[in-house]
Order: sequence, then C-alpha cells, then structure tokens
Amino acid sequence: MRGLSYFLGLAVGLGLAVQVAMNTQLRSFLKSANSAALVSFLVGTLALVALVIGTRAPVPTRETLSAVPMWAWFGGLLGAFNVASATVIANELGATTLLALVLAGQLATALVIDHYGWLGMPVNPITLTRVAGVVLLSIGVWLIERS
Repeated sequence: MRGLSYFLGLAVGLGLAVQVAMNTQLRSFLKSANSAALVSFLVGTLALVALVIGTRAPVPTRETLSAVPMWAWFGGLLGAFNVASATVIANELGATTLLALVLAGQLATALVIDHYGWLGMPVNPITLTRVAGVVLLSIGVWLIERS
C-alpha cells in the first residue's frame, strides 16, 4: 500500500504542475484570474459530486458534522487561495519557480505541523536530516530562480 501512496504523491505533483498551466490558460481566455479560479473549483466540485455518488459514500449525519472542529472546515478556503494565487502569479514566475516555492513552503510548514502534531497529524519530530532536505530544496528554488 505504501508504494501506491508514493505513486499517488507523485501523481498529485504532476497534476499540480499541469493544473497551473491549465488555469493560467483559462485565465487568459476568461480575462480574470478570479473567474478562472472559480471555474476550476466548479469543475472540481462537479467531479467530487460524481465521485461521492459513484462510490456511494455515506452521507454524514448532523451529529457527525457538528463534531468536526471549526478549523477543519477551512481547508477548501486554503485550496481556493492556492488556486487563485497560482493563477495570478504563474505568468510572472513560471510554473517551475512557482511550484518550487510552493513545495518549499509546504515542506517547511509540514515540518512544524509534524513536529508538534498540529491539526490532528501524528507527531514526527524535526530532525537534522529533514531540515537538510528543506534547506536543499530551498537552494534548488534559488537555483531555479537564477536561471
């Protein structure tokens, strides 16, 4: 199962790179980054509705929904911010620099989240090796931006 998780992780990375390019083109045709982000999310919402219906996912009860911590409802807001921001800045930075910066930010934040077990994640302490990986990636961002 772990092998499938690695594969899916790489597929998500591939998808993000393609998504940046697609949303940038959508922005150029719609003449609005916000409209492009909205269309992207509407299409994604339709796909998720089809997935839920197709997999016959159980409908959560009122009790289940009321038990969800308040902060957990805002993941979609962060997703919208990511898509809208990437749609705006991809033309200026290019897909490679944009995604390298996104990855560096994700890894640095993930180190802290894992270290403290925030947001319900299991505790996975910061180590010198993990910090070195983020530092090396940050050096990669700098090298990408210089070219």
